[in-house]
Amino acid sequence: MRRRGWLGAAPGALALAACGIAPGNTPGSEATSAAGGSSAAPASLPTPAAAPSGATGFTVTPGQSRATFRVREQLVGVQLPSDAVGTTSAVTGRIALRREGGIAAEASRVSVDLRELRTDDPRRDSFIRQSTLRTNDFPLAEFMPRSATSLPNPLPASGEHTFRLSGTLLMRGVARDVTWDVVARRAGTQLSARATTTVRFGDFGMTPPRAEPVVMVIDEIRLELDLVAAQA
Repeated sequence: MRRRGWLGAAPGALALAACGIAPGNTPGSEATSAAGGSSAAPASLPTPAAAPSGATGFTVTPGQSRATFRVREQLVGVQLPSDAVGTTSAVTGRIALRREGGIAAEASRVSVDLRELRTDDPRRDSFIRQSTLRTNDFPLAEFMPRSATSLPNPLPASGEHTFRLSGTLLMRGVARDVTWDVVARRAGTQLSARATTTVRFGDFGMTPPRAEPVVMVIDEIRLELDLVAAQA
């Protein structure tokens, strides 16, 4: 039977990963997090505003979207590395496209309730919530998109489009600029999209695990967003 990572030792000896900027992504802002050892106050994003006149808005359909993290780990006694995976369907938000083109950043936000993240081990889940993400203090991860490279304007009523979506990711009181690779499909008023980015440990005030049975953790985390939204 495969030995589960991260929780093979006592919980007090463990630390989980966080996120940063993948190679090639837009450089992030300086980290500001009391949890990360800085005296600066936690960062925040502005409150979302109403969409501008003439904008096309897509609202995330509750319960149909999914957020996923994947961390590659090597365990004692296991020949090949494997992924530790956490998911949640607690995803909400809205994306607004300006009539003249581009993202209406002030009216766009995607939020993930980190308290609902689940892996294949309830003990790992508890440790992630309490010690890694500190969800009592920072329950949400939020992304505010600012620009979309190669997104058609106007957005056709149907078809598949590949583009890059850049903006600010806020998690655990730290704000960083990230860029997602997106494949989106529109069919009239319905929109589905898969967005991925790779981020590094430490930029959100966390460290990779250093306890048995984990021998090694690759210094990156793959983040995935599978969004289902409707025009509203």
